[in-house]
Amino acid sequence: MNTVIHKAGDRGHANHGWLNAHHSFSFAGYYDPKKEQFGTLRVLNDDIVQAGYGFGMHPHNNMEIVTIPLRGALKHKDSSGGEGVIKTGDVQIMSAGSGIMHSEHATADEDVNLFQIWVFPKKVNIEPRYDQRTFDESDRENKWQIVVSPEEAHHALWINQDAYFSLGNFDTTTSYQLNKEGNGVYLMVIEGEIEIDGNVLTNRDAIGITEAKAFEIKVLQAAKLLVVEVPMK
Repeated sequence: MNTVIHKAGDRGHANHGWLNAHHSFSFAGYYDPKKEQFGTLRVLNDDIVQAGYGFGMHPHNNMEIVTIPLRGALKHKDSSGGEGVIKTGDVQIMSAGSGIMHSEHATADEDVNLFQIWVFPKKVNIEPRYDQRTFDESDRENKWQIVVSPEEAHHALWINQDAYFSLGNFDTTTSYQLNKEGNGVYLMVIEGEIEIDGNVLTNRDAIGITEAKAFEIKVLQAAKLLVVEVPMK
């Protein structure tokens, strides 16, 4: 098993007042040649957007974009006709495909904290699409809840890539079994404290794992975890 550690304090950081952003990978004004991507995982931004503020209409293409609100709610609108509000407990995916415009704004009554995650697609120039779903958070207590998957059998949001996103809330030692051979895993500690392969990780620390079919996670303090499993090529 090979590992790479990304500590929370080493992330890129930009505070624009209305937007307080932390970047796990090179993004916008932040560039680190050692953190350009992890396999097909290109972006993992941890954003706090001030109530009533957000991103106006802007373009994307050929990227799978997953948004996971951790606190608050986010209003969304795109040129494919997708429109709605995503809140804590929801997950949203947008296939930018051949090209799409979209906007995102925090609701007027509270700030929103969210993860926005970009994954390179398996097929390019597909028809743009948008989907979102509310997941029962009780279904991730001491087990993995798959929220994004290329397989319909998982009852998750479909992604145009051999990638799997899972959330779990653990208070006891657990493990993770890869869904597809050859994939790598990028695990983010949302909160809590864990140990993997001798590495102790706490709030917003992350670990990239390759060349492993499964691995053990020791839970040192009750932990909320996000796993993004992606092809490495």
